[in-house]
Amino acid sequence: MAKKEEIQGAYQLTGGHTSFYDHMMTCSTFLGKIICHFVWNMDREKNRKYIHQALSGIPKNFSGKILEIPVGTGVLTMPKYKKLPDAEITCVDYSSDMMKSAQEKAERMGIRNIHFLQGDVGNLPFADDSFDIVLSMNGFHVFPDKNAAYKEVFRVLKSGGVFCGCFYTKGGCKRTDWFARHFYVPRGFFTPPFETESSLRRRLLKTCKEVLVTRVESVACFRCIKK
Repeated sequence: MAKKEEIQGAYQLTGGHTSFYDHMMTCSTFLGKIICHFVWNMDREKNRKYIHQALSGIPKNFSGKILEIPVGTGVLTMPKYKKLPDAEITCVDYSSDMMKSAQEKAERMGIRNIHFLQGDVGNLPFADDSFDIVLSMNGFHVFPDKNAAYKEVFRVLKSGGVFCGCFYTKGGCKRTDWFARHFYVPRGFFTPPFETESSLRRRLLKTCKEVLVTRVESVACFRCIKK
């Protein structure tokens, strides 16, 4: 089975347990807090900190075009989109089950200015220079072809546009690195090779200016502007 198909299968399985996934991502239940602590060395405060930093590239009252890749279940971004009624939002994911959960959240929250599309970040169906902001929350440690993903991000992002988000990077927490290597990679949830905080900064500097990379434990948060 190809690596891409393995990842799709893993996330189709996760899509059937989206409530658990949401609680883990937001550190919002007893079990979610346990996983955040033992796997990610995070408490609720650290969890909120990295989410805030990752979303900081989206201004208040933004009214341009946003692309989110991948949207996942939308648990981290739908509350933000609820506050952006004038933006044009497009969300892409290759897991239909995960994306269905995001769609349901958007409907419940009354978010109308949003479009969902199943697709591959390595081959995006958009013209060059289509978006003002590209957001990627916890996606790049999953993508099987990271070089193709970066290439597509910068192809569809306008010059002067913002690329922001977060994802797992190795070297931030030994405990998380162990879980990544022995649990997430074998099950197809994560795909090596992984960036480090410094390698991510170097990569972004090749294409972007005003590069800001911070880290909360093993999660690197970034914001930059395409040259």
